[in-house]
Amino acid sequence: MSLAPIEIERYARHIVLRDVGGPGQLKLKAARVLVIGAGGLGAPLIQYLAAAGVGTIGIADDDVVSLSNLQRQVLHGEADLGRSKVESAANAVARLNPHVKIEQHAMRVAPDNVRELVARYDIVADGSDNFATRYLMSDACFREAKPLVTAAVGPFDASLTTLRPFESGPDGTPNPTYRCLFPEPPEVGTVPTCEEAGVLGALTGIVGSMMALEVIREIVGFGEGLVGRLLLFDARAMRFETLAYDWDEDNPLSGLTSRR
Repeated sequence: MSLAPIEIERYARHIVLRDVGGPGQLKLKAARVLVIGAGGLGAPLIQYLAAAGVGTIGIADDDVVSLSNLQRQVLHGEADLGRSKVESAANAVARLNPHVKIEQHAMRVAPDNVRELVARYDIVADGSDNFATRYLMSDACFREAKPLVTAAVGPFDASLTTLRPFESGPDGTPNPTYRCLFPEPPEVGTVPTCEEAGVLGALTGIVGSMMALEVIREIVGFGEGLVGRLLLFDARAMRFETLAYDWDEDNPLSGLTSRR
């Protein structure tokens, strides 16, 4: 695989970066990334992955574009109202970067299809808006040994982390799973939805862009990733904090009991 002259010009600002360069850009071109959700987080995430030259982006979403989406889901426009979000996203990427292939999955991920879907990609970025999907994706990525970048947003706050629980740290301790961080999902109805509580549109743009950055870092291999670290963002105070978390030997995926 090589870069055509037009791609060298397109990605020139990457190629001159010491930590990316030509080899890093080729890694991006060869990469297959699955994005869960083409909404508030998925919209900027997909745009920046496509602009960066990720070769293949799979998009899974079963929703259609509605008017209330446009306050934050900047990948779509009024002309896309009523259209499948994955179709709208694919058309937007085609306008942005014709060198990127989009694989459309107009479907809701579920226990009976998630592992087959995840297995087709190198890395997964979960921008879903509900706990059930986050746990489903984290469990599937663990079982298929795929890195997972996962984020969540509230009205004025957000969190972001990367999971590689199928690997171990330098001391031989397994990397933590999502269930090491959040052992159980909250009870249904205890956390208000975006529709109920609202969300600041620009916040999803910031966090979706950070997801894209983390995916790019995982593919190219530079910097200190977010494995074992939870990045928290408070948009009211414009404050970032990073909390460390570890493997929980009682987690049901890679805990001591699961290994017996």
